[in-house]
Amino acid sequence: MPNKEDIALMAHLMRRAGFGATYDELEILAERGYDATVEELLQPEVQEPVDRYDLLRYHPWSWKPGTIQGTGHATWLFDMVNTRAPLLEKMTVFWHGIFATGVSKVDHWDEIVDMVDMFRDKGLGSYKEMLIEVAKSPAMLYWLDNNENHAGAPNENWGRELLELFSMGVGNYTEKDVYECSRAFTGWTITPKLPRFPMGRFDWSFEYREEDHDGDEKSFLGNRGNFNGEDIIDIICRQPATARFMARHLYNFFVADEAQVPAWQTVPPRDPEAIQVLVDAFVANDYDMREVLRVLFNSDFFKEARFSRIKSPVEVVVNTLRFVGGHEFPAPGIGNLGRQTGYMGQEVLNPPSVEGWHTGREWINSGSLMRRINFVADLVGDVNLPGVQAILGRLRGAGEMPPDGFVDMCLEQMGPLDLDTQTRQELIDHAAPDGNLSWDTPTQADLSTQRVSEMLQLIVSLRDFQYA
Repeated sequence: MPNKEDIALMAHLMRRAGFGATYDELEILAERGYDATVEELLQPEVQEPVDRYDLLRYHPWSWKPGTIQGTGHATWLFDMVNTRAPLLEKMTVFWHGIFATGVSKVDHWDEIVDMVDMFRDKGLGSYKEMLIEVAKSPAMLYWLDNNENHAGAPNENWGRELLELFSMGVGNYTEKDVYECSRAFTGWTITPKLPRFPMGRFDWSFEYREEDHDGDEKSFLGNRGNFNGEDIIDIICRQPATARFMARHLYNFFVADEAQVPAWQTVPPRDPEAIQVLVDAFVANDYDMREVLRVLFNSDFFKEARFSRIKSPVEVVVNTLRFVGGHEFPAPGIGNLGRQTGYMGQEVLNPPSVEGWHTGREWINSGSLMRRINFVADLVGDVNLPGVQAILGRLRGAGEMPPDGFVDMCLEQMGPLDLDTQTRQELIDHAAPDGNLSWDTPTQADLSTQRVSEMLQLIVSLRDFQYA
């Protein structure tokens, strides 16, 4: 039988490597063991992929949303809620935050959704291969103007962001490197855009035009040659700065909140030793993301970093929907559910800029905090949802209990959450006037159900609950 520490560690793993877990699920996973669970997460291919049949049957617009506002959100939400491979879906979110591409400019939901599908397909593979796929993505080519990058008239937008935000970071290259990098990607473009009317958007595809490629010699990061785009990416992945940059991204996403990316040139890492461990893993495994994540999840610095990251809006919404249950079927309203992350400051498929979203404390402001609390409180307060029913069943099975035991068991079911003494006492003081929690009579059971619902809502309104 797993002990409380086993449960707490497993809850930490599932919050970071997935979208949380119910207490029943945590007990099963803890019984299986931490190491075995990590290996299962790292092998998503053994799980059945999400079946979108019901989604497409009842919401056919979700297949090719074209330019219909907001419809791409619903498809991805459906996948995240129903996936049996949570780490793969979490890595899809990770890559979307780095290779930030949005419909605000692309104006073509299908292409952004296709890019997300590519992240899912390649997310645990080679980072080098991921860079090549991103460079060929029609959404990215249009987003960063590489379709306007021509021999003799290079456009530096893609070349600059490839170095600044996607691989090495500011301070590790020169303006000359940006120019030469851009020259190497001339001729990488998309097939001509057909008029959208009367049939709507047509799919785009990558096209390499030899006649528009700059075939002259280039000098890039100390290397000289007749480079094409793949050569540039190969050189980038040989730079120590690239491993450091990606290690810090992984640390920020999975371990603990870091400074925002633009500050990395001047603000040192929160844990330099942890970053070095990840750098070594990148180099030793030729940028194989699965192997790097294996090192990360089994490290002491990961296991000890509990509740040191503020949840992203995606984590708030998806964790909650999976926790309370009842949202696996794409019922009417799934489109509105898909928009909730945007109301909290993270509109998936439409990041605010190529820099992606600022994370950590910047997720929180007076408006977004109220959105987060109200969304979760509404759901955990619904005693008809299966996840809430499971909590009620556990409390009922424990029999009569005093206010402090009632509070502690609710905290255990919702985290487990370890509060400071003052906050815990305030919850106990709130519960105390109604006495012990009892289920002996129908009247007592109704009152206890109401008290549990209210206590869960109070817990999710705490500052502590905003951390993963």
